[in-house]
Amino acid sequence: MGGGFRVLHLVRPFLSFLPEVQSADRKIPFREKVICTVVSLFIFLVCSQHPLYGIHSTTGADAFYWMRVILASNHGTIMELGITPVVTSGLVM
Repeated sequence: MGGGFRVLHLVRPFLSFLPEVQSADRKIPFREKVICTVVSLFIFLVCSQHPLYGIHSTTGADAFYWMRVILASNHGTIMELGITPVVTSGLVM
């Protein structure tokens, strides 16, 4: 059982080229994790309901109906833009 093939033996020569992630300087308290999670959830829910300027709702077939059900968003909201708001806000900041 100990002399079998392991994928780690194939990767080991390349480990010196991979970047390493440093361990955390301090332990992040559970309260801080919960606060960050709640703030992220609130932003997600606001973006799921906030309409975009200039988008008029139409009464046609909606190709993304089931995706909207899963993500709890409405047609013509900020969440429909995908990752674009995240990239744009990063560029602005």
